[in-house]
Amino acid sequence: MNLSKYLAVGIVGCAMMANGGAHAAGTRPSVVLVHGGFVDGSGWQSVYDILKHDGYAVSIVQNPTSSLADDVAFTQRVLEKQSGPVVLVGHSYGGAVITEAGNAPNVKALVYITAFAPDAGESVQTLIKDPPPGAPVPPILPPQDGWLLLDNAKFAASFAADVPPKKAQFMADSQVPWNVAALAGTISTPAWKSKPSFYLVVDGDHMIPVEAQRAMAKRAHATVMNTKGSHAIYVSNPKVVAALIEQAAKSVEVASN
Repeated sequence: MNLSKYLAVGIVGCAMMANGGAHAAGTRPSVVLVHGGFVDGSGWQSVYDILKHDGYAVSIVQNPTSSLADDVAFTQRVLEKQSGPVVLVGHSYGGAVITEAGNAPNVKALVYITAFAPDAGESVQTLIKDPPPGAPVPPILPPQDGWLLLDNAKFAASFAADVPPKKAQFMADSQVPWNVAALAGTISTPAWKSKPSFYLVVDGDHMIPVEAQRAMAKRAHATVMNTKGSHAIYVSNPKVVAALIEQAAKSVEVASN
């Protein structure tokens, strides 16, 4: 073999090795986090820090909670920027968002953090309209120009009971209004019917009754993790939240290898 042929073979071989290495590294999914109503994406910071420390690329969707369609569109824009497979995570109302947006082809797993997981034709509004007897009722104030807020004085007890008081008060004082159009937005095709799902059931949540969480997780055939805490579990116990996300991510890695 002359030198030029030898170099050509070597270059091709190196390129194949490099491409193979890039492909292997690319099998680790990125993580996209979607917040729920009354809050914004900054609440994910501690979960974000853990995932980044563990080597995951993480993006946070700052959805406006103006309508389900708007929030799905915001999420889809973030998904389009990802390279490789994605684990899509939603908290509370964010679960409805990922149920629709999760149909994107690069989404390989869904993670619900004490979140709504509606079926086709359902909305958050239909899921909360008939709470079981004795279930806690979220202190949602009457809408102002179509926007909803929680009663500031009752925010901590209902949303963030296990969050340090000063932080819970900050969350109450920095609430993001949630539009009734988002509450009423219906799902067309639930992604959990075709994608593997994971669900963190939180016993002690005073916004979504634990029985409702279990029922939605069961219907979605989700892998379930149980813990005690408040609706703001992603703030109060980011380690348990990150652990479930990483479990989902590792299942995606295994499936892609």
